[in-house]
Amino acid sequence: MDKLIEYLKYLFLGLVQGVTELLPISSSGHLVIFEELFNMHEPKMIFEIFTNTASLIALIIIFYKVIGKLIKNFFLYIFKKEERENYQEDFFYVLKLLITAIPIGIVGLLFKDELGKIKNLLTVGIALFVTGALLLVIYLTRNKYESHEEVTWRDSMFMGFTQMFAIIPGLSRSGSTIIGGRASRLSLKSIIKFSMLVYIIVSIPASFLGIYDAVNTTESINWLGYSLAFIVTLIATYITAKLILNKLRVDHFIYFSIYCLIVSGIAITLYFI
Repeated sequence: MDKLIEYLKYLFLGLVQGVTELLPISSSGHLVIFEELFNMHEPKMIFEIFTNTASLIALIIIFYKVIGKLIKNFFLYIFKKEERENYQEDFFYVLKLLITAIPIGIVGLLFKDELGKIKNLLTVGIALFVTGALLLVIYLTRNKYESHEEVTWRDSMFMGFTQMFAIIPGLSRSGSTIIGGRASRLSLKSIIKFSMLVYIIVSIPASFLGIYDAVNTTESINWLGYSLAFIVTLIATYITAKLILNKLRVDHFIYFSIYCLIVSGIAITLYFI
């Protein structure tokens, strides 16, 4: 019976990861909260990276045609100099993706070993409060300016800067990207696609590092539980991504803001009791 309950916990954590990863409400923060509630203290950041890999695969399934086109045209621009004008847009788009992805990748590597030390309910509570407050600002300013569709160099740099802070548990990666994009007046539709593609770039090396850590860790890992969580995360991420791409609007941010503020209060309360 105890084993069944444990596996149900992993299934639930996989569902949480899959649903929250792409929404601006912080998957890492939710995992910290539920791991604490379930008394499941997973080694380092291995479980988070393991389930992030499932989310990565789900997004690759959704965007494989876009990814293939971008990679193909990126190299055609380099090697077919006489036809560069045909591939220039995709070439520059890939460079902008890299500009946004590189900062969080560098910061994540530099502070990888420190993240486990701040992985607690207080950090998550404070970070979720900040996320909720910024999402509220986005909602309140939604009609204050005209937005543009094409991602500019300035947009990519701004999103790269704000996304750096998402290594902190409770600060949503997708939320920080949306905040950076909206601050530079990029349309939400463009931000969502761009953010998901950036996630793919960032997650590929992170997944390999996670696999390396898992193989070399001296702590015990429940591989069946991890596998169940992986499968649920993949399915939940796929469904959530499809819904976000088709349904998410700036008007919805008021609900995400209120939700983050409520969960922030719960996390801080749990820390002190």
